Amino acid sequence: MAAWPAARTAEITLDTDLAGNPNAFNPAELLLAAVAACMLKGIERITPMLKFSLRGVEVRMDGVRQDSPPKMASITYEIIVDTDETDRRLELLHDNVKKYGTVFNTVAPGTALSGVLRRKEAQA
Repeated sequence: MAAWPAARTAEITLDTDLAGNPNAFNPAELLLAAVAACMLKGIERITPMLKFSLRGVEVRMDGVRQDSPPKMASITYEIIVDTDETDRRLELLHDNVKKYGTVFNTVAPGTALSGVLRRKEAQA
C-alpha cells in the first residue's frame, strides 16, 4: 500500500507497505529528508542576507532508530558547502541554519540532533 499526500500541486509516494517499496521514502526516511530540506531552504534564505558566496551545497543525513519505544534516537548530519568563504563565515552559516530552521527546531528537542557544516574539499 502507498499513500500519495499532496501539497499545492506536488505529490509524494510514501512507502507504507510492510514489504517495503524501494521507489518511495518510508516515514523515517521522509523525516530525515524533511530535516535536510529545511537546512537547504535555510541556506538559500540566509546566503543573500549574509552576502555569502557558494557554488553548491550537499546534505548527508543518518538516523538511528530505537525499537522500544519506537522513535528516532539520534540524527546526525553533514552539510558540505562548496565555497571560498572563511571558516568563521562557515560557522556563522551553520549557526543560522540551526537557529532559524522550522523543521530543525521542531525535531531537535525530542531527538539527539547534531552535525557539522564543512567546506567541500578541492578536487585534485
